[in-house]
Amino acid sequence: MSTTVNVVCYKSKVLSNSESPLMLRVTKDRKRKYVSLGISVNPEHWDFSKNQPKADCPNREYIELLIAEKLKVYTSTIIELKATNQDFTSTSLVDKVDGGNILVKKTVNDIFIEYIQRLESEKRRGYMQSVRYVYNSLINFNKHLNIPFAEIDVAWLKRYESWLRSRGCSQNTIGIHFRTLRVLYNLAIEEKAVREELYPFKSFKVSKLHEETAHRALSKEHVEQILSFKATDEYMRFAIDIFAFTYYSGGINLTDIANLTAENIIADKLIYKRQKTGKLIKIPLQKKAKDKIQQS
Repeated sequence: MSTTVNVVCYKSKVLSNSESPLMLRVTKDRKRKYVSLGISVNPEHWDFSKNQPKADCPNREYIELLIAEKLKVYTSTIIELKATNQDFTSTSLVDKVDGGNILVKKTVNDIFIEYIQRLESEKRRGYMQSVRYVYNSLINFNKHLNIPFAEIDVAWLKRYESWLRSRGCSQNTIGIHFRTLRVLYNLAIEEKAVREELYPFKSFKVSKLHEETAHRALSKEHVEQILSFKATDEYMRFAIDIFAFTYYSGGINLTDIANLTAENIIADKLIYKRQKTGKLIKIPLQKKAKDKIQQS
């Protein structure tokens, strides 16, 4: 649909000087966005049929020049976006031209790449792969991510959700995608790449994208069967010993086990930082866990 940009005198709002502000009205796909021009006029001096100052309007030439320059910038920006086949909304158009309170011009692609590189430098490779998977999914959906975060509104999120469902993604998988995207949107807000008032997840609730899964914990009897199993070779025995150490050490995962050294044992406590979250973990070192260490 066509995009229109008009100047209107916002006469429903009267300032302390008895004048009304001049606003730029940007309309696309029936959605309107208003931007203040930073000036005001007395409604008596405004021609509402032509949306321009009357001949007797004070500072008429200055107002006309300001309006002409602003319309020129918006017109050239619209032509540029259309010429490069870039999708845009009335909101993202205003952000591109005026910037609002955006201090940093970063695209969705920029924020994702920087975050992935940060996770890699922090050696959080498991989570990094998860973020990269969502990044690739978004590119497949939108063809590219060289768009501002302002472009991602509730309608955009709903289209992405429908796209994921059309590809047979489960409810929880879709939830992971949106939780990751929400993390990146919050990061964009922190980095001043998008205004906080545009945050779409206030309306689009990610919590609905959660499905209870069947309880998959082993019973105590099954755990005992594994721990008492007589291994037939050293590789099987090693796997059982790792399982036993995990069981006796509060569920420590394989990545954190692989990074343990003697320095992680202090005063009969196992102290380590989780590779995934960086959180410091302190747990008593159980005798059976200590036995497994001494046997290795």
